[in-house]
Amino acid sequence: MFSLFKSKPLLKDFVQDGFVDIHSHALCGIDDGAKTISDTKNILDAMSNLGFTEAITTPHTIFMVWENTKEDILSKHEEVRSLLPLETERLNLRVASEYLIDDSFLKRIESEELLTLNNKHVLVEMSYINPPIQLMEILFVLKSNGYDIVLAHPERYNFYHDNKEMYKKLKKAGCLFQINLLSTTGYYGKHVLDAANYLLSNGMIDFAGSDIHHQKHIDAFQNKVLIKDVNSLQQAIKNNIQFKQ
Repeated sequence: MFSLFKSKPLLKDFVQDGFVDIHSHALCGIDDGAKTISDTKNILDAMSNLGFTEAITTPHTIFMVWENTKEDILSKHEEVRSLLPLETERLNLRVASEYLIDDSFLKRIESEELLTLNNKHVLVEMSYINPPIQLMEILFVLKSNGYDIVLAHPERYNFYHDNKEMYKKLKKAGCLFQINLLSTTGYYGKHVLDAANYLLSNGMIDFAGSDIHHQKHIDAFQNKVLIKDVNSLQQAIKNNIQFKQ
């Protein structure tokens, strides 16, 4: 499709009818995403206008920072649905969580049912500072408990940019990779763009997500896509169809 463009296409051109977003922070007052119900409305309206067909929004669950329980997130979702019935229905807005992999996460896996993207896919992330010491053990426990692991924005973990063998190890450990759409525009910097190029060109990206938190993220969909392997990005976006409800 985009091979006919003389110049780089805009990111918004990749969002077409049928795209199910699996990563955003649209629920207000629950993490570092939307702050007010007005912010939530703005995000949902913008997503619909961009062409998102469905969305699973994913508030953070981080020990001692945003200690959202499954019940907290489901309750907030119901509150937002009651306040914004048209907007949430238009996007068939559903909820999961983006869980930080840390030492406390092991206890969470064993003590509660995680809030997943569907019946088994769980969205997880790492700290941007260091990978967790028990990473492989935690991934093993997740798999052993029947979860399919979707690692959010692997291209953004700086500690892997010079250690690309770890990407291969993570794939072997059962991780599916979800790229942030904004990474393909250089929004997070050239080093992240380079990592996105590497992962896409090596066929490692499985899904795509917006990771929208606020208006600046929405505005960035007007930016040009700078990655080389456009076809792999399009395929990742198509793969999200399995989360359609």
